[in-house]
Amino acid sequence: MTPDYYFTIEKPSVAEFKDRGSRFVAYAFPINSIEEFKARLAEVKKEHGKASHHCFAYRIGLDGNTHRVSDDGEPSGSAGRPILGQLDSKQVTNVLIVVVRYFGGTLLGVPGLINAYKTAATLALQVTPLVQKPVLEIYRLQFDYTQMNEVMMVVKQFDCTVLRQEMQLFCSMDIGIPRNRLQETLFRFKDLRDVVPEKVVNK
Repeated sequence: MTPDYYFTIEKPSVAEFKDRGSRFVAYAFPINSIEEFKARLAEVKKEHGKASHHCFAYRIGLDGNTHRVSDDGEPSGSAGRPILGQLDSKQVTNVLIVVVRYFGGTLLGVPGLINAYKTAATLALQVTPLVQKPVLEIYRLQFDYTQMNEVMMVVKQFDCTVLRQEMQLFCSMDIGIPRNRLQETLFRFKDLRDVVPEKVVNK
C-alpha cells in the first residue's frame, strides 16, 4: 500500500560538529531531482574548496530506489552510509545531506568517522523543521479558456498543485492532485463540461 503522505524538509540548514580537531560541516537541502543534487553539491564544493572531503547521501522519490551515497575518499562505509542512515531513521525523502570535513591532524578511525558523519547529519536535520506533504498524482487538464475560473476553483478546493500551464484560447495544465483526495477531485472535474483529466505517466 503506497502512502498518502511523506516527510521532507522545505528549507536548507547547516550544522557543525567537531571531534579531535576535525570540523564536520553538514548541509541539508530539499531536492526534487538529480539535477538539483548536482547543483547543490557543486555549490558546497565551491564554498569549501579547501576541505579534505565532501561526503553526501540523498534519497529522492517514494519508492526508496533513488538514492546515492559517497565517502569521497574516507574509508568505505564510514561517511555516506551513516548519513543515509539518518535520512532513513527520520523517514524523510527528497533530501540531500552533504558533510564537509576539514581534517584536524588526528586520525579518528572508522568508528570515530561513522560517529562524526552520523552526528553531523543528525544535527543538520534537527535545525530544520520536517514537513508532511501529500503524495501527488499528476494529471493533465485541457479546457477552453472560458472555463478557467471553474477549473481553478476545483484546483484550490482540493489543494491541487499547478505544475505547468499553457494559457491560450485552449488551455493545457498539469496538476498534482493529493492522492487521498484523488477520486473526489476527478469526479468534480468530470462535472465540468469537456474537461477530461488524463493521468501523466513518468512525470
